[in-house]
Amino acid sequence: MINVMAAATRISKLHTIQATANHTATLIFFHGSGDTGNNVKDWIKLLNKEELKFPHIKIVYPTAPLQPYTPNNGEPSNVWFDRSAISKSAPELQASIDSMCSEVSGIVEKEIACGIPVNRIVLGGFSMGGALSLHMAYRHRTSVAGCCAMSSFLNDNSLVYEALKTATTGNTPPLLQFHGVRDDLVPIEWGEETFKLLTELGVKGEFVPLKNAYHELTKLEVQKFKEWLLNVIPEESS
Repeated sequence: MINVMAAATRISKLHTIQATANHTATLIFFHGSGDTGNNVKDWIKLLNKEELKFPHIKIVYPTAPLQPYTPNNGEPSNVWFDRSAISKSAPELQASIDSMCSEVSGIVEKEIACGIPVNRIVLGGFSMGGALSLHMAYRHRTSVAGCCAMSSFLNDNSLVYEALKTATTGNTPPLLQFHGVRDDLVPIEWGEETFKLLTELGVKGEFVPLKNAYHELTKLEVQKFKEWLLNVIPEESS
């Protein structure tokens, strides 16, 4: 168990799009390193040609706290956790990752306290935000409705893989993973290897390569994500 009360004050900014009718499900979407919740919200809005919103789904876009980031020469950046290097072979920094998972679990708990069942909550994100979603969905909040990782990867020997190897239940959240074929920051091979290892450990999902896409979100990606989201947390009949 993680301590959801650990440091819930560090995530101070939550940009929220309310459900337009009856709120029965929630999407929590995490931005990439150096970004903000508001920026990724506006990026998705631009690609979608309007604000991403649903009759029944509330969307929460948190902003990561400003903290030292080793790949940025230790300079402060809005990042979810620290990395020793942007490399698949670099070891994960567990204390940094788990501290943030504790804080993010506080956001999940607030939704549950508002009457949203955990199996009606989806976690997703871009780049580092997608990696955080993977840690949350397959290590800490394994009863969520689904997980989406966009242009993301897990390190070799990730804690996520270790958790899945020792999981006591075979039920895992469905995964949707996207990756730009021409990504020159996080090579698509890193994403493909992540998806391969996750599915070998029992995760069911889909990997979508994005033709001619770099390390970015695309219109096609947002459209397919919307369709998937409505499938895993459909509108409930009254």
